Amino acid sequence: QVQVAESGGGLVQAGGSLRLSCVVSGRTPRDRAMGWFRQAPGKEREFVAGMERSGGQYYADSVKGRFTISRDSAGTVSLQMNSLKPDDTAVYYCAATHRIAYFASFDYLADQKSYSAWGQGTQVTVSS
Repeated sequence: QVQVAESGGGLVQAGGSLRLSCVVSGRTPRDRAMGWFRQAPGKEREFVAGMERSGGQYYADSVKGRFTISRDSAGTVSLQMNSLKPDDTAVYYCAATHRIAYFASFDYLADQKSYSAWGQGTQVTVSS
């Protein structure tokens, strides 16, 4: 069993930055690939960024060049969000894959079915 918990959301003006954090715990937490997803009001939850255990990173086109996913030595996974836009307003979720994934494809990381542990979500609101 793996558990994840996000923090760091809030209200920010367009053009500003926020950093989300995700603490991972449980069985072999550091060997899982990790992903960030978001869900805006009235929309489906969508992939934002993913990181395979080996460190490879993948991003949705809508955030490429603005968002960065990382993992520190303690295993905490972060999402640095710069140049935020009102369209980035959503509840952001952190998730861990159900299998150990040292290497993973974009398609695997972008598929919500690849993940078995989800956080409760953190609200990010970007004002214009």
